[in-house]
Amino acid sequence: MYLSLFLVAFLAATLLPAQSEVLVVSAQQMGYNVWLIWLSASLGNTLGSVVNYVLGRFLLQYQHRRWFPFKGKSLERGHWWFERYGKWSLLLAWAPFIGDALTFIAGMLRLRFWEFLVIVWISKAGRYALLLGLLQMWFAPILD
Repeated sequence: MYLSLFLVAFLAATLLPAQSEVLVVSAQQMGYNVWLIWLSASLGNTLGSVVNYVLGRFLLQYQHRRWFPFKGKSLERGHWWFERYGKWSLLLAWAPFIGDALTFIAGMLRLRFWEFLVIVWISKAGRYALLLGLLQMWFAPILD
């Protein structure tokens, strides 16, 4: 289960359509270890964002190709957020639609990798911690 969770979270952070939250909730409800759920999902999702960072850093010259993962509007929106809020905009790396573009733009703008990694980890791990914490608060009284 943990490897599946890692892989789905990884794919969800790239441009492939995947919803890791559904699997996180399912794993928690099936009684799997909450800490391992959190760690698996957080690591997978953060490493998926590293893929976006690397794409931004090294593959921008292909942005006008049909297969290129980010379209103009998405890049413009992400670039606006990044210019306005700087590296701290990566705290929104967990957010649908804008998060992937932000991680790509961080690579494109050559943000130091260690800064990128720390901020994105906080964003991704924080989201899963919040989700799992809310699930524990919501369902624990029902199950007792």
